[in-house]
Amino acid sequence: MSVTLDRATAPVRPRRDFASLPEVLPLPDLIQTQLDSFKWFCDEGLGELFKEISPIQDFTGKNLDLKFISSEFREPKYSEEECRTKDITYAKPLWARVELVNKETGEVAEQDVFLGDFPWMTDKGTFVINGAERVVVSQLVRSPGVYFTAVDDPTTGRRLFYGKLIPNRGAWLEFETSNKDVLSVKVDRKRKLPVTTLLRAFGYGSNEEIKDLFKNVDTDPEHVYIQSTLDRDTSASTNDGLVEVYKRLRPGDPPTIDNARNLVQSLFFNFRRYDLAKVGRYKLNRKLGLDLDMSHRTLTTKYVQCASHGQPPLENHDDIVRIVARIVELNNGKGNADDIDHLGNRRVRAVGELIQQQFRVGLLRMERVVRERMSIVEPEKATPKELINIRPVVAAIKEFFGGSQLSQFMQQTNPLDELTHKRRLSALGPGGLSRERAGFDVRDVHYSHYGRICPIETPEGPNIGLIGSLATYARVNPYGFIESPFRRIEKDKNGKARVSDEIVYLTADEQELATVVQANARLDDKGYFIDERVQVHRGDEYHEAAPNNADYMDVSPKQIVSVSAALIPFLEHDDANRALMGSNMQRQAVPVIRPEAPIIGTGIEYRAAKDSGQVVLAEADGTVRSVSAAEIWVEHDKGEPKRYRLQKFVRTNQGTCFNQRPTVSVGDRVLAGQVIADSYSTDDGELALGQNILVAFMPWEGGNYEDAIILSERLVQDDRFTSIHVEKYECEARDTKLGPEEITRDIPNVGEEALADLDENGIVYIGAEVGPQHILVGKITPKGETELTAEERLLR
Repeated sequence: MSVTLDRATAPVRPRRDFASLPEVLPLPDLIQTQLDSFKWFCDEGLGELFKEISPIQDFTGKNLDLKFISSEFREPKYSEEECRTKDITYAKPLWARVELVNKETGEVAEQDVFLGDFPWMTDKGTFVINGAERVVVSQLVRSPGVYFTAVDDPTTGRRLFYGKLIPNRGAWLEFETSNKDVLSVKVDRKRKLPVTTLLRAFGYGSNEEIKDLFKNVDTDPEHVYIQSTLDRDTSASTNDGLVEVYKRLRPGDPPTIDNARNLVQSLFFNFRRYDLAKVGRYKLNRKLGLDLDMSHRTLTTKYVQCASHGQPPLENHDDIVRIVARIVELNNGKGNADDIDHLGNRRVRAVGELIQQQFRVGLLRMERVVRERMSIVEPEKATPKELINIRPVVAAIKEFFGGSQLSQFMQQTNPLDELTHKRRLSALGPGGLSRERAGFDVRDVHYSHYGRICPIETPEGPNIGLIGSLATYARVNPYGFIESPFRRIEKDKNGKARVSDEIVYLTADEQELATVVQANARLDDKGYFIDERVQVHRGDEYHEAAPNNADYMDVSPKQIVSVSAALIPFLEHDDANRALMGSNMQRQAVPVIRPEAPIIGTGIEYRAAKDSGQVVLAEADGTVRSVSAAEIWVEHDKGEPKRYRLQKFVRTNQGTCFNQRPTVSVGDRVLAGQVIADSYSTDDGELALGQNILVAFMPWEGGNYEDAIILSERLVQDDRFTSIHVEKYECEARDTKLGPEEITRDIPNVGEEALADLDENGIVYIGAEVGPQHILVGKITPKGETELTAEERLLR
């Protein structure tokens, strides 16, 4: 049957569709993760940072207060194109409205302060840094929250449970169970102390009070965890607990009650030192059965007021008590340990969050400078501009975009290479894993990857499994967890299962207890299942079941793989190892002179090309007025005529040739979002990585052994696989100690034939045909016997 898609979303070329399953959900924008994350940073993330460090007070806290009221990005000085040609960074100036309050006189000085040029994301999800396009790769890291793991004790053979409370920022808490039933805790990797000592420091002073907290969970008469821990605990009151904790954290310092209380307060209850982040609070709530608001981003306990937000102490919402109770329950055989590789426990830190983290580092350095300056200047004469030094902020941002492991030189061999790079997920980088330490479990395909991370596309070699790619329909939710879409299955009034049109996005945690039917289950016109038993999966089990027992159905068979793998026709007949190589090798295809769309496609060639950002799209409905190789004029139905400039023979990061060609003619009607100019490796708006050639398999006297193939000479003669590469050569003429170097045609000991392509200035002329080892620029360097004096150098 022929496809009847609307013209703006369908390719120009008519395609016949032989799919056995109808498309339920169109593909999302394939670079949405990058764009949404950067937008979040500009709209919310930046404001959060300014709120966090405001007000900055002087060391005494009595004279000056500096507050950041608002911020805005102004128009960039240069356009994207200018930045590429001039080798500068495409950035917008960041300005902040700052208020300085003199507490003694009550005077308020308000000023707009320039905080540096901020690299700005292009519409294609990239950054232009020093003229080169870069991509910030999303990072897959362990989510903040609490994790429980099981360890088999070698001496007793018992299974003992450990707990880890990991904040987004601040001190880690590690809980352990010994084979003598003693529960201990390590604060920030320091020496162990009994859990009850920490509880006393948090305000639970007496033994009875501590026992009372756990009377409902510590019920095993053979293993009495709390009593065993209290027997090991040397402290007897809250003050003793505080002193013990202080001794472990600050060995050598003489402990006083006030110092100890301040240390504990700042370590766990001060938002500036300890932050679970919203996602950490969300995970704690889910894991410990709490219902606290997401604004509780520090630890909570009924005795300590949450200093960060001034919230009152909380009854029955003590994080530490709940964690210890959970460890006791697990030791008593109730519940299971957490799977650290499950995608419910790993989250994506996209570009916005990574920039925010780096910007915070710069702002905190700046805060220190502001405080130091406050103590030097006279309060009456101080202005915000005098106090603020933007250098630390600018340096932090520059360091991130120029030197971070996650800010990468964009791969641009072809449009698919570029698209895949923006959809990449890396477990490496700051705060992530390292290649050497990552074991097999982290790299392996996990059942929770289903519909979220592609099980096929990953590099071969040391990075295997550590670098992955988002699945085609996957998206990242506000907490950073990857979601996949499913169709909800409802029961009609007769109790029969029917697939509805409602699409539900589920995280790996939410999908854990759901039974999901595969997308290729047969349905009738009304959405009822034709077969009595269907293929389903629930958690890590795959089996057959009756449709009535299912909750959801996949939206598409390609939702489990990435864009690269989904471009392979008949992928289901491909071996997984070869499919991995195929996915990776498609990205290495160099653009040919005449791109040719595949005769047999999978239906996503058009979307892959469109979302890569390399083709030109019409902004609104209109009529084409003029077309040339360099520009297209479209007269929009509403508004002025629009000129679309085409890029011609531009060098990409990988040295391939980027050239745009019009696909429309004068008088054509175009719709908003339609492709009006092709790029390298696209044909009529569809991705075109190779050529349609006839292949025959036959032995040829061993000449085509294994993966060698015999080519027809016509392929070479017709330039079917010929590609254009653009190389850039630079030659510098410097001033040396012996005098200046000179660019000239007069090169000693070189024949006239070798200099035939150079003009009178010694530089190759435009249009010259050159080959390997040909001279492009002539340069002579002084090679004197004596060094020139300073005076002689001046005279020259």
